[in-house]
Amino acid sequence: MLGEFKAFLMKHGVIGLAVAVVIGGAVGKVVTALVSEIIMPVIGALTPGGNWREATCTIGSVKFGIGPFAGALIDFLIIAVVVFIMVKLLIKEEPAKS
Repeated sequence: MLGEFKAFLMKHGVIGLAVAVVIGGAVGKVVTALVSEIIMPVIGALTPGGNWREATCTIGSVKFGIGPFAGALIDFLIIAVVVFIMVKLLIKEEPAKS
């Protein structure tokens, strides 16, 4: 049974997927640190009031957290660009033969 399970893992690339998930989580942490510790302080210094991460917009009794949303959006964009570049480098299209 153990041999069957190992064969299943190898056949379906589960090990590679698990490694990708672990590395992806680590990259996410690095990008979050980059945004919160390097990019946002620069944006905060350029923003009147300087407290970018706590920026809110209140409409009536509803309070929207614009700063946290902007940080998450920047995280997403950086991760999306990194994934795009990695995929382009790893999966190169072969030139068309004439």
